[in-house]
Amino acid sequence: MARANKSEPSPSEWKVLRFVWERGSVSARDVTDAFGEAEGWAPSTAKTLLRRLVQKGHLATKGEVGSLVYAPKRSPKRALFDAAEELLGRAREDTVAPLLAHLVKQSELTSEQLAELRRLVEDEEKRRSK
Repeated sequence: MARANKSEPSPSEWKVLRFVWERGSVSARDVTDAFGEAEGWAPSTAKTLLRRLVQKGHLATKGEVGSLVYAPKRSPKRALFDAAEELLGRAREDTVAPLLAHLVKQSELTSEQLAELRRLVEDEEKRRSK
């Protein structure tokens, strides 16, 4: 099945993105060292994933070919918001509430975060009832 949005990262690209966010910037060698054995990625695989993330607009490069450094172009929060908007855009209207409920159940939200969600829902209900 083809992905609806070609700019959204694949599962392997998400792994690389999380790795880049944790470190701030990385080389292709850093990615190979981190994932080569665990994921079975050859150096060419790491370079391909990094190149795709640059092409999709998720990473920027500095340096010259052979010594490129890759850095994020957007924050983890922004990337997740974009992915969530993409997912909501594909959801049918009657599936949004079950999707949100599933996300809440699957997450490990703190009491404070759950209270903030309650406030958001209450505020939205008030806004819509006006």
